[in-house]
Amino acid sequence: MPLPPVRGKYTATPEWTTEFGLFEEDGINEYGVAMSATESAYTNNRVLGYDPLVENGIGEEAMVTVTLPYIKSAREGVKYLGAIIEKYGTNETNGILFSDANEVWYMETAGGHQWVAQRIPDDSYAVVSNQLSIQEVDFEDPENFMFKADLKQFVAMHHLNPNPTSFNFRNIFGLNDLSDEYYNTPRVWEGQRILNPEIIQSPVSHDLPFIRKASRLIQIEDVQQILSSHYEGTPYNPVGTGSEAEKHRFRPISLPATQESHILQIKPNQPIEVGGIHWLAMGVAAQSVYVPFFAGMSETPEMYHHGAKVYTADSAYWVFKLAGVLTDAHYKEFVKELNTTRSKVNIQMRNQLHDFEQRALELSDTTALEELLNQAGNEISATAIQAFQALSANLITKSTDLSPLYYQHNEEL
Repeated sequence: MPLPPVRGKYTATPEWTTEFGLFEEDGINEYGVAMSATESAYTNNRVLGYDPLVENGIGEEAMVTVTLPYIKSAREGVKYLGAIIEKYGTNETNGILFSDANEVWYMETAGGHQWVAQRIPDDSYAVVSNQLSIQEVDFEDPENFMFKADLKQFVAMHHLNPNPTSFNFRNIFGLNDLSDEYYNTPRVWEGQRILNPEIIQSPVSHDLPFIRKASRLIQIEDVQQILSSHYEGTPYNPVGTGSEAEKHRFRPISLPATQESHILQIKPNQPIEVGGIHWLAMGVAAQSVYVPFFAGMSETPEMYHHGAKVYTADSAYWVFKLAGVLTDAHYKEFVKELNTTRSKVNIQMRNQLHDFEQRALELSDTTALEELLNQAGNEISATAIQAFQALSANLITKSTDLSPLYYQHNEEL
């Protein structure tokens, strides 16, 4: 598709390989808009029979690249991507997040050309797994809903709504099958359990609400906890005290297959260069740390330029991944040391971030500001990388005493 000749600056986290083209997963642009497009979902066969996926349509790997540089608000982002989907079609079902200083929107696609988006209220949150999640759509509320112009007519024409008295996007277009109870709904349950521990609900419920109000103000640390979760404090923790059946019943949020996990933060009372923070955890979030980068930076630390399928010591990804692999080999012996390192690093990075933020807000020269934000990225990430390098060195040393070939001499002989 042709792209506009002028585009805004933006940060992005690309897939590690360009073998299948450039895959930018998330980012923040210079206009103050954040976008994340890594949420795969599924449309049911009934809908696909009338609007099949388009083989050469857009997929999540291209959505950030062709949308984020050209939008100046979250609401505009929804309309912009919606127009692309209507014209070119999509080859998969996806969930896409847009946010700016004023609004947060969650958009979902279905079939080859259908889409809807809902504004997340300022006092609420949404936890989404790999399933269509938007529920009741109010076609008379343009402040909080956007959708393909003929969405309602498409559903009515093909008799797709199992409950014509309402318009529940999840029920009309989603799967809602048994696999959701093992793969998806437990993760939504876990996020809501962390933010609303007072609410009792089932992890296999198909009726978990899309939007909830938290029982407290939500902090960055709460979001990090959710994205790093493997059901700690429940019988479903794979490394917990539940039965073997319970420990392996549900898919955790944080998995060993994770390449990166991100949080996009926008502080409305600050310029986006400083108030936009791209938190990035390389590898498994449960065994890594979220390193903050300012959106106004113009270059990334050298170790973030390297990353391949095979381990190399000069890669930020492999530095964090190595510590996790070493911990996994002797989890009970090493997990406390891993978590102690994570805690200390998080405190250090928070102190550094606050210091750089205060210094940055005092600068009016754009060149000096850019240089300072680049320095912040280098120094804060170095704090994390050096701590994890030291952790790995210590774990390797301690592992030498844990070999199954180790022979303990009998002092009585």
